[in-house]
Amino acid sequence: MTDNGMTMEAEAEMLRQDILSKLAYQVGARAERASPRDWFLAATLATRDRIVDRWRTSADEVVAQGHKQVCYLSMEFLIGRLLSDALGNMGLTEPMRLALDGLGVDLEAVFAQEPDAALGNGGLGRLAACFMESMASIGIPATGYGIRYENGLFRQLIQDGRQLEVPEDWLSLGNPWEFERSSLTYDIGFGGTVTQDDGGRMVWHPGEVVRAIAYDTPVVGWRGHWVNTLRLWSARATDPLHLDAFNSGDHIGAQISRVKAEAISRVLYPGDESPAGQELRLRQEYFFASASLQDLIRRHLRLHGDLLTLPEKFSVQLNDTHPAIGVAELMRLLVDVHGMDWDVAWEISRATFSYTNHTLMPEALESWAVPMMERMLPRNMQIIYLINARHLEQARAGGAGDALLSAVSLIDEQHGRRVRMGHLAFVGSHKINGVSALHTALMKTTVFAELDRVCPGRITNKTNGITFRRWLMRANAPLTKLIVDTIGPQVLDDTDRLADLAAYARDAAFQEAFAAQRRTAKEALAKMVRERTGVVLDPAALFDVQIKRIHEYKRQLLNILHTVALYNSMRAQPTGNWVPRAKIFAGKAAPSYHQAKLIIRLANDVAKVINHDPTVRNLLRVAFIPNYNVTAAESIIPAADLSEQISTAGLEASGTGNMKLALNGALTIGTLDGANIEISERVGLENIFIFGLKASEAGPLRRDGYDARAALAASDELRGVLDAIASGVFSPEEPDRYRGLVEGLLAHDNFLVTADFDSYVASQRQVAQRWGRPAEWWRSAVLNTANVGWFSSDRTIREYADEIWDLPVR
Repeated sequence: MTDNGMTMEAEAEMLRQDILSKLAYQVGARAERASPRDWFLAATLATRDRIVDRWRTSADEVVAQGHKQVCYLSMEFLIGRLLSDALGNMGLTEPMRLALDGLGVDLEAVFAQEPDAALGNGGLGRLAACFMESMASIGIPATGYGIRYENGLFRQLIQDGRQLEVPEDWLSLGNPWEFERSSLTYDIGFGGTVTQDDGGRMVWHPGEVVRAIAYDTPVVGWRGHWVNTLRLWSARATDPLHLDAFNSGDHIGAQISRVKAEAISRVLYPGDESPAGQELRLRQEYFFASASLQDLIRRHLRLHGDLLTLPEKFSVQLNDTHPAIGVAELMRLLVDVHGMDWDVAWEISRATFSYTNHTLMPEALESWAVPMMERMLPRNMQIIYLINARHLEQARAGGAGDALLSAVSLIDEQHGRRVRMGHLAFVGSHKINGVSALHTALMKTTVFAELDRVCPGRITNKTNGITFRRWLMRANAPLTKLIVDTIGPQVLDDTDRLADLAAYARDAAFQEAFAAQRRTAKEALAKMVRERTGVVLDPAALFDVQIKRIHEYKRQLLNILHTVALYNSMRAQPTGNWVPRAKIFAGKAAPSYHQAKLIIRLANDVAKVINHDPTVRNLLRVAFIPNYNVTAAESIIPAADLSEQISTAGLEASGTGNMKLALNGALTIGTLDGANIEISERVGLENIFIFGLKASEAGPLRRDGYDARAALAASDELRGVLDAIASGVFSPEEPDRYRGLVEGLLAHDNFLVTADFDSYVASQRQVAQRWGRPAEWWRSAVLNTANVGWFSSDRTIREYADEIWDLPVR
């Protein structure tokens, strides 16, 4: 029986008829000539119809019961492909497979037709997607608000080892999941002047107005009991064509306003190295924050009538600093538009907002030049000045001196007068959360130390989580089946039941079955790598995986140095008892992040040399998988044996890739950073490989200055690696290609790559030794899967609901 109480065959037959109807009347195709894309559209539309009924039921219950709702504001929602997720949560995967089989169509081929939604970049956006799914799964009414990027971040190509960026055209063929709400639009102003009317109210007269149009996508929860909404804004010009200019022959100039307006929702994270790029980023952030808050107020007034009750009926979560301008914007809407007293509006606003911080690096906390803010958002800037004045008055009254006042001011006067958006989010929120225990503790002593002194008690921890439906049940169906067959189907609804798997960690037959499903996943990944890169991987090798955004603090460079060290050792000792190993990298570098792009090129150059060197006898292979996204992750994670989580201690807020990989049985090699600490506590230190400096040691070294040349003098192995890279061993056609990278590392090793090198290499030797003892390896792998149930995003969301949003979980 299916979740609908029907037999599988009856459900499949209904789906089959609906698919044929959609194919004929909405896709406009005949079954005998339908393309794979046609079948995808028909299957998606048939699935969507079943979701819409539950979507309406969920919305009707919110209205009838007056439930409090969450508004989750995020620049990214990395939702990936939706069809497999929706079918799984609705309990329709097997009925759909049967329905399509009867039509001579393969379900996996249908899944492959769906492009990844290009709405995010990395962990921030994937966390938002997991949270949206978890809120639907546990029945929390929520709307995710963001931007409908037409071209996303970029599609990554690797050409001659270098990253090239091309537009990601995921919407070129349309998106069958979304509903355009053409009647749901809001005007977003920029520039202009501010005056005061006869009643003393401030009136903003924008010099430019852009229209925000809503596109809604349903987010279906587990078992299909609740469906929430992802509402994304698309930017349109109020006047798409200046007809007079067009008719007079200025065909390009007549469309300038349209191009400028629509650029807002064109690309995720446009380069901000130029003033124009910085302006576009600020326009994006204000655009989606203002549209979302205008929508929130409209919804609240329609349902509840009185804005005084806003915090009782809505909680707004700011996902990082990108939507922080919303603090000033909500005050503008309450005071200027709805005539509310400032003090009352401030209490309502602060009680409504909460803020999630995702970084401990001050340079990553956004700030905007005051002159640009005053020019683009003159009224918001006035409001920020007033918020700051009152904030500093309260701090001074509490005994703060000039130095402390300067540190907690929303305006940084030391670096060219800039608005500190993290400070604005902090001051304007009733709760501020970190995303792992270490991160939250460090927030209180680093980036928000002074604000915590003047606004005590606001910082709390909410360790990140992941949705197991996506990252185990869908990404790794064979492992899921093994788990269900072993400990029962209750684990699908209660992730705490994963702990029952620990009893089988030493069971030889279970270890064999566990290893067999990993081998199947590795064979599939090896096929994908060969098709995308030409690199041939041996599925029997240790798959050593680092998949994440390319950034110096995430230390892909350290992993590459170890790869070279291993290569050097294999050549020096060709008869050694070497463990076959495949080093697998994937991730994108920001287009303007030249050092990160150079690291990508180095990884590819190292791969080219090692993969073509017969002396290593294929015992070491290196692959860089281009265009890393959610779908790629779903293939890589089930196949990973070793999970590289090697950031400089104290700099990774949490990580969620570490959770996904551990859930699928990969062993972690990492520093005591972010959620690695909590993972180590739950899986046991004997089942994880920890190396390197702790945050308490790394922080002072980075602050006081670290001499990398001392590490070089103490390590012959490190010296040999850096000499090989600097001398052109991996770039013979351009011997000096990486000399600057090596010299820069030795002069300014800000992320302590050389400091942790020897410890990392020693830990990697322990990895090889453990891999050589299969019973020990697979025992640790099983215990990783068994002991990470706590890292479910369902748990994280329940904590948000209970401790931040004051929202009962039904």
